[in-house]
Amino acid sequence: MTKPFKILGIQQIAIGGENKDRLRKLWVELLGFEYKSTFISERENVDEDICAIGKGVHEIEVDLMQPFDIEKKPAVHQTPLNHIGLWVDDLPKAVEWLSAQGLRFAPGGIRKGAAGYDITFVHPKGNEEFPFCGEGVLIELVQAPPDIIVGLSS
Repeated sequence: MTKPFKILGIQQIAIGGENKDRLRKLWVELLGFEYKSTFISERENVDEDICAIGKGVHEIEVDLMQPFDIEKKPAVHQTPLNHIGLWVDDLPKAVEWLSAQGLRFAPGGIRKGAAGYDITFVHPKGNEEFPFCGEGVLIELVQAPPDIIVGLSS
């Protein structure tokens, strides 16, 4: 089966909790990940620290998320919104081709993510129209910038 895109590697891992201070203690202070920035969105109900390990094309982002409002949805501190992000060389082509194969995407389409890259999510559960899914895992597809595409595809 010929695909019109390539998955280039892991872009990110997102981990949620009720309080990101405890997550930051583990991932930044104890494990040595680098804090890069904070992203806050009331609409997405997230207060997120963007951290990383590695450099250049080998950098992997680890997002430490807590809900902006613990009573609202989406509930970024609950397991279903923990997710893994994958670099893809051509996000629109990937979405078009994967949709045609019956893969279900979460609502929202392709949009700018917290780190500034275009993103979309593979839904963790299938349905009648789109039977293929993340099989219980929320998967974020992330448009790789040109330098990542060159570095990871060579």
